[in-house]
Amino acid sequence: MNVNVVGKQFDLTDAIKDHISSAISSLEKFNLDIISTRVIITGDEKNGKKGFSVEFVIILPNKNSVIIKQKDKDVYTAIDLASERAQKVLRRHSDKIKEHKAEKLEEVEAQKILEEEKKAFEELADEIIPMELDLYKPTELEEALEKLKESEKQFLVFNDIDNHMRVLYKKDNGKYGLY
Repeated sequence: MNVNVVGKQFDLTDAIKDHISSAISSLEKFNLDIISTRVIITGDEKNGKKGFSVEFVIILPNKNSVIIKQKDKDVYTAIDLASERAQKVLRRHSDKIKEHKAEKLEEVEAQKILEEEKKAFEELADEIIPMELDLYKPTELEEALEKLKESEKQFLVFNDIDNHMRVLYKKDNGKYGLY
């Protein structure tokens, strides 16, 4: 963050600069990537009364600049009040970013579909029984045809003698097909 402190009609002392730097460092806790902060302190004297005007100009990315002006008789009080107001503005902006982070419609729908599938899988988990297939030992076509005729299955997947995966299936007309 770039910090610039300017005194107009006013001499900046080290104590005032330290007070301003501590006020600016308190603005960093909102994690808003502040680009730069400019503090202008002006000494005002009207009708024989002394006063001070403090202006904070905070530049944020993708947002208009935040400008806070504060007047008071004491320069330290003016800095503190301006810092508190700046913290309030930045806190509101930070909360708005956190709360208004909307999810995309596709993400919401995808999340619902995943939850439904998970629920359906949990319901079917008791019904699904994993079985070991006899795919790895070679089977002759005649032997596979006999197995399919004896079972109530619609198809049979097997490896033939040439180690090609084959599918033998029943047709509606009572005959058999082979892939």
